Amino acid sequence: MQTFLLMGRYSVDAVKEMSVDRTKKAVELIMELGGKVISMYALLGGYDLVLIVELPNIEAAMKASLGLSLLTGISFSSFPAVSVSEFDKIIEK
Repeated sequence: MQTFLLMGRYSVDAVKEMSVDRTKKAVELIMELGGKVISMYALLGGYDLVLIVELPNIEAAMKASLGLSLLTGISFSSFPAVSVSEFDKIIEK
């Protein structure tokens, strides 16, 4: 499994449709793609929301990003992530 950060920006319409049910559906979508939601945070600043997820591959991440945008009206940008310990192993070689 790979870790991805899904960074979201709310549209006016997305804000109007906020609900606990929509959050549950978003988690279900990640699970349907073979993934797992590690955590979700509301933010202040350039992004309004971040989902930290594990997904099987980049294709699943792309499907998650697009699927979540369609489901929620939130515009998502996706970023692959590696832990610092993994990064240290990469740079040691």
